[in-house]
This record gives sequence, C-alpha cells and structure tokens, in this order.
Amino acid sequence: MRINYILLFAAAGCLFTACHKTLSTGDAAFGVTVEKTTLSLGDTARFGFTGNPDVISFYSGEVGKRYDYRNRISADGIPLLRFRTIRANGSQANSLALLVSNNFEGVLTTDTATTIGRIKNAAWTDITARATLSTGAAGAVSSGNIDLSDFSVQEKPVFIAFKYLGYVGSAQSKWTIDSFSVKNILADGTSYITANMNEYNIAYTNYGVTSYSPGFSAYKASSVYNWTITSSSLVITGAASAGAATTAAEAWVILGPLNLKKVTPDAGMPVKNTSQKAGDLKYNYMYTAIGEYHAVFAGGKISVDESEYNTTSFQIIVK
Repeated sequence: MRINYILLFAAAGCLFTACHKTLSTGDAAFGVTVEKTTLSLGDTARFGFTGNPDVISFYSGEVGKRYDYRNRISADGIPLLRFRTIRANGSQANSLALLVSNNFEGVLTTDTATTIGRIKNAAWTDITARATLSTGAAGAVSSGNIDLSDFSVQEKPVFIAFKYLGYVGSAQSKWTIDSFSVKNILADGTSYITANMNEYNIAYTNYGVTSYSPGFSAYKASSVYNWTITSSSLVITGAASAGAATTAAEAWVILGPLNLKKVTPDAGMPVKNTSQKAGDLKYNYMYTAIGEYHAVFAGGKISVDESEYNTTSFQIIVK
C-alpha cells in the first residue's frame, strides 16, 4: 500500500508539472535583413532572418496584405447593389419589387410559417424605382448601380429582398435574376464584395482573402410558385397562361443580414512554422506594381501558456 501511495503521488506531481510546462522554446524577438529596399519592377526582394521565433508571417503592404488592416472588418464606403433581370411570359405590371429592411428578424429554416409572419411584420422600404428592370425585350438588363448609402448610415445590418407578385386572370411573368452583387467601394479606390450569388457556405475572395456571402432564402407567401435558387441565378415562373392564373401568387427571396460597411481583413503570408529554423530561411518576394509599400514581418513565440509577438518593418520602393 505504501508503494501505491508513493506512485500515485509521483504521478500526480508529474501531472501538475506538465500542466505548467511552457511548450515553446522559441524566441519572442527576431531579426530581419533585406538585401535592398529600392527595387526595379520585376526585381525580387530578398530577406534573411536571425533568432528563432516559432512563427513568422509577411505582410507585403499591398492591398489585401497590409499589417495595419489585419483586424479591420468594416470601413466607411459607398455600398452599391447591382444585378441583371430577364422577364419572360406574361407582362403583368409591378410583378417584381426590390426591397430593403433593417428590422426583419431573419429566416427560420425549420419554421416556414414563423418566417412568413416575420416577413409580413417587418418594415420594408421599396427601392424598385432605383433599379432598371427588364421589360421583356430579349437579353438580360443591368439594374445599374444602386446606391444603398441611406441604409448604411443607419449602422444596422440589412436584408435585401425580391418580392414576386402574380395576379389572377392573365399569364404571370417569369423573372430571372443573375449577376447579383453588393460591393463596398472605399475612398482609396478599393472595392470589397460583401454579398453575391454564393450560398452562405461557399467562399469567395477579396484581394485573395476568403469571405462569405449571407446567401439567399426563398419563401412563398401564397400559391404554389416559389423562387429557385442556384449558384448563378434566382428564377421564378408563375402561371404560364391566363387559364392557369386562377390564384394570386406571392413569393420572396431574401438575403441577409448584411453589413453594408463590411470589408475583408488583410492577411499575412506564412514564412516560418514551428518546425523550421529561422536562420536557415531565405524569403523572396516579387511586387507586381510600381509603388511604395510598408512591408511588415510579424512573429514570435506561441505556447499553451503564453504568446508574445514582435514586428519588423521596411519601406520598400518599387520603381
């Protein structure tokens, strides 16, 4: 019994020691050297390292790779909505409406009745007049740029909806919507897609950095007709003839919630991981455009107990 107690105590001691053990043996500080900071376009920037941090990342200073914007998720800009429409079959007036809401409570994928109730109870602003819609002529018609700045200044997420109405007594229109996008256009000329036709789990990129659209959801408020959602279009076909148009149709397709000021955070490129020695690394990078770039190397030590990071920066001029 005595031996058992000793072994148990020893095992517990090892356990407590392991809990407090610092796993990282890397350096928090590290050094970076650069061969030259003024380059001709087409030249390669060449960097070397001293010290032994666990990780190093490189921010080149190009759009999408700026250290100062690594945590930026929103920025003031001009939010522009754009899409195309094709109208076919019937010519019923006012069969498609474009609406925006900032108090819609959102869809419940498992509760259609509650979602339709939320749609009906929300305050929707009709902005159809801001868009150019197809009148039935051949080919897709661009909506033009639709400025949503009046909704952006409210500092609230918004939902964007297309509402379809089909009336009794005549052929109901078929609508196809494609090339849907919302972009946040910043004063520096950069442009960030904040929503598109992608489903919520299908990524797209802004300046090489992954982001996601909220995705569309379709609900029919009456009749049998509803929107079909694909990765390239939204389509609804009502009653194709007057004889078939015996009941009114109402169907919604909704995207959101959407932050109209959304931008994608910039990201660094991995240079070193924990299994590599910094002194053995040489990192080369080629800029593709003339300009002046604030290049930053960020790195340090990481462990279960602590993390400590440092940066080294250079002004790189490309002529």
